[in-house]
Amino acid sequence: MSPNSSESKLVSCEWLADHLEDPNVRVIEVSSSASDEKYRKSHIPGSAWWNWKEACWHATDREFATPSEMAGRLGAIGVGPDATVVLIGDPVQYGTYAFWSMTMAGHRDIRLLDGTRTRWNAEGRPLESEVQTFAPVDYPPPVADQSSRMGRDDVRAKLGQAGRLLLDTRSPEEYRGDRVSPDFLGAIDHGAERHGRIPGAVHLFYKDLVNEDDTFLPSERLREIFAGVGATGNMSDEIVAYCRLSHRATLTWFAMEHILGMSNVRIYDGSWTEWGSIVGFPIEK
Repeated sequence: MSPNSSESKLVSCEWLADHLEDPNVRVIEVSSSASDEKYRKSHIPGSAWWNWKEACWHATDREFATPSEMAGRLGAIGVGPDATVVLIGDPVQYGTYAFWSMTMAGHRDIRLLDGTRTRWNAEGRPLESEVQTFAPVDYPPPVADQSSRMGRDDVRAKLGQAGRLLLDTRSPEEYRGDRVSPDFLGAIDHGAERHGRIPGAVHLFYKDLVNEDDTFLPSERLREIFAGVGATGNMSDEIVAYCRLSHRATLTWFAMEHILGMSNVRIYDGSWTEWGSIVGFPIEK
C-alpha cells in the first residue's frame, strides 16, 4: 500500500500537505507530555493537541475510552463520524497508540502521518503557532471493536502452545530483565514489580521498524524483519505483541496490520506493567 493511496492508513507528508485545507480532515498531535508547551510554540497548521492519557483512557478507570467518551472528545474538536483523522505521534508510538484506541472506540477513518513532525520538519513544511479553536459537532457513539485487544488471562492460558507467537517489543535491556522501563527514562526504572519477560516471548525492538526520521521501513524490509522472528503472517498463527504500557506494541501492530496486511495480530494491553506485578504469573529472564 502506498502512503499516497486514498485507502492507506499511513499517509505521507505530501499527502497531508495536499489535504490541510480539506474541512473533513482533522490533524491531531498526540503527545507523551502532559503540557502543550511544545505545541503552542509550533505545530502543523490546523492541528489539535491531545495528551495521550487524557485522550485514550477512560476518565477514571485504568481502561480505554469507551465509544461514547471518544465520540465526545472528537466531537469537541469538530470531528464527526465521517471525518478523516490524521494522527501525529510525539514521539511516534503515541500516534499508533491513539490510532489503536480510536480503532477500538469505533471511529472509521483514521490515518497516521509517516515520519511524524520529524519528517515534516526535515522536509521544510509549514508550521504555525496559532492555537486552534474548533466548533464542536454532534457525534453519536460508534460501535466498539476490541478484536485486536487481548487480556492477561488469554495470554496465560496459551503459554507454550503452538500457534501463538508472543512478541516482546521493548528494549533489549528490558527484554533481558536488566530494567523494567526503557533507558530513555534515565535513572527512573519503574513500571512493574519484577524484571524479566513473559515466558516464551521472542524479542523485536520496535525502533528497528522505523528510520531515524520516524518513517517506517519499506514493506519488503519490514516483512523480512518480522519473518526473522517467526512472524510470517501465516493465518493459522496468532501474534500477540506487548511492551511496558503497550505504546511500542501498537507501533509493531500497526506495521503488521496496516502496512503488511497481516490480520492475525493482537495486543496485550496490560503488557509488562501488569504482567510483571501479578502474584503467581510466571516470568523468565
